[in-house]
Amino acid sequence: MGKRGRACVVVLGDLGRSPRMQYHALSLARQASLEVDIVAYGGSEPHSAVLENESIHIHTMMQWPKQPRNLPKILYPLMLLLKPIIQFIMLLWFLCFKVPSPDVFIVQNPPSVPTLVAVKWASSLRKSAFIVDWHNFGYTLLALSLGRSSRFVSLYRWIEKHYGQMADGSLCVTRAMQHELAQNWGIKATVLYDQPPEFFRPTSLEEKHKLFCRLNRSLYHPLGIQDCVSAEAPKVVGDVQNETLFTTQVGTDIFLKPNSPALVVSSTSWTPDEDFGILLEAAVMYDRRVAALLDEKDSSDEGVLWNEISNGRQYLYPRLLFIITGKGPEKEKYEEKIKRLNLKRVAFRTMWLPAEDYPLLLGSADLGVCLHTSSSGLDLPMKVVDMFGCGLPVCAVSFSCIEELVKVEKNGLLFSSSSELADELLLLFKGFPDDCESLNSLRNGTMEMGSSARWATEWEEHAKPLILEVSQNHP
Repeated sequence: MGKRGRACVVVLGDLGRSPRMQYHALSLARQASLEVDIVAYGGSEPHSAVLENESIHIHTMMQWPKQPRNLPKILYPLMLLLKPIIQFIMLLWFLCFKVPSPDVFIVQNPPSVPTLVAVKWASSLRKSAFIVDWHNFGYTLLALSLGRSSRFVSLYRWIEKHYGQMADGSLCVTRAMQHELAQNWGIKATVLYDQPPEFFRPTSLEEKHKLFCRLNRSLYHPLGIQDCVSAEAPKVVGDVQNETLFTTQVGTDIFLKPNSPALVVSSTSWTPDEDFGILLEAAVMYDRRVAALLDEKDSSDEGVLWNEISNGRQYLYPRLLFIITGKGPEKEKYEEKIKRLNLKRVAFRTMWLPAEDYPLLLGSADLGVCLHTSSSGLDLPMKVVDMFGCGLPVCAVSFSCIEELVKVEKNGLLFSSSSELADELLLLFKGFPDDCESLNSLRNGTMEMGSSARWATEWEEHAKPLILEVSQNHP
């Protein structure tokens, strides 16, 4: 890969929330034996495997401040122009002066402006190759807030296309995106499917118990008033104990509690392209439909129900605990909505987990839910890939290319409305935990399909040859 043996990974965003680019850096260091510089914003901490690798060097840029909510609308166009100009200058400074000259720049897209422009300029000045990893189309994300007819969106699309065509090579995340780039953008791209790295795997019983011991306080603490989980909280919940919401330790033996709630995990960026309201509505429907199926009256006291569950009574349909992970602008809005829900059998918790605990949570859950709809309809949600890596079946919102990832009735189900999601929850959790055949079938399918698909293999086969080729052919 040239005498210098160096690559630079560029992320104009929070590195901790850009797993694919972290995996690129790890593969460049491990599988291509390169020194790797990462230029990114700070914020969330990346995985320890990235931090501990001596061949990976992280260069942190200053984060652009959040736009004030009370900013006058007349100043909004000015901010749209000012932000990329400042980012461009800062990014160019890092790429041209702060990091050693690389053989190849690999840049995440989106954001496209000013990233693609800055990286192209830097690659020309430093005589390096330039590869774009297309995760989505940046102009479609901008159109969510400004509308497709906006002049800013049209300008953004032109810049994205023009500088994308100037790259020495391209990777993309789906065959649908590969086709779009070839047909309408004149760009030849290699498909590099997201695959989970080795640390996304099923969680052992001992790991589950230790994780739930760490999370016990958060699990028993309701978002609003008391709910079906907090109602059974022990009087003292410490950081170390023999019993958690889901597990019990007797001596050296650990057991799953038979009467614990089913654990459903959803990871969200709390942005407009993920309609979290669908999940809330589905939770309400599940709660109401279970009550109707069990012939319970609306006026029946939930305290009596929670007492019976706490005393060991099992019902045909379990309680559901939704753990929602992630950070984003709409989190507080939805937390307020959750507080106003009056549910007997469903509870919600929101949290942000360390990078090492997130795979453990996925591997401990019973079902994953994905609300990602894609602004372009051409990208796939990384969170589903992570869930599959942990052997977790998924219910995902249906959109144009999602079936490249979710194989219906093999590793997951698709839904288009809150009512369909509620139907799927009833189907999958009937008879939980011992007699839920549909859920067990999906879990077995997920384990079978996910056992051979890993990031290192995918990267070795598809990304490494491209990176070697463009680096060696670049003058």
